[in-house]
Amino acid sequence: MTPKLVIRSIALFALLIGIGVLIKTTSLGDMLDKDWIDQAVRGHGLKGEILFIAVGVFFTAVGLPRQAVAFLAGYAFGIALGTAISVLAAAMGCLVTFTVARYLARDLVVHRFPEKLRRLDAFLSENTFTTTILIRFLPLGSNVLTNLLAGVSSVRIVPFVSGSALGYVPQMLIFAIAGSGFAFEPNLRLAISVVLFAVSGGMGLWLYRRYRDNHHLQNAGVVEAEDVGPSEAATK
Repeated sequence: MTPKLVIRSIALFALLIGIGVLIKTTSLGDMLDKDWIDQAVRGHGLKGEILFIAVGVFFTAVGLPRQAVAFLAGYAFGIALGTAISVLAAAMGCLVTFTVARYLARDLVVHRFPEKLRRLDAFLSENTFTTTILIRFLPLGSNVLTNLLAGVSSVRIVPFVSGSALGYVPQMLIFAIAGSGFAFEPNLRLAISVVLFAVSGGMGLWLYRRYRDNHHLQNAGVVEAEDVGPSEAATK
């Protein structure tokens, strides 16, 4: 254990403790519900939008489901703006978590789990942008855990965060629709959201399997690059 590793480990532990204390001792724990949005966000223009984004960044960075942020953004701002704001908040939260993991946790993980990190690097580092989009399309998995794992790997930050932002869009749109007040009955809004969520998840699984199968064929030398058609090349 080098002094640098000890210092970063202590800093990471202190950060986690600080976040817990901040949520317990301030009004942060009461934010991101409908009452707070009615009081501090809706009808407050740009100030309300910035406040919502800031709170959304914090909560998605520490592990609140991004879908909950999208639902409340839909309630506060409507479908289009709510989707855009929730995607921005989630992408910025992704950036925060990734950066903390990269600079405070990576050395510790490399020291403790070198072989697991090597396998993770092999999975994420090649075609990071495409792989990240596919991961975000899937209906399963933890957003914050994915951000942490990417941070301790060697993937480049720009393709990971940009791929995450693009991959967030389908589910954020679905939950913004569910939370919005547009002129449909609540049960119909819920039904539309469930159907769209199932379609989005199914597409994600299909794209992931197609990408995985094609990738395995390429690695095995079965398919040469010049034999891959436009549709297959777009998935790489």
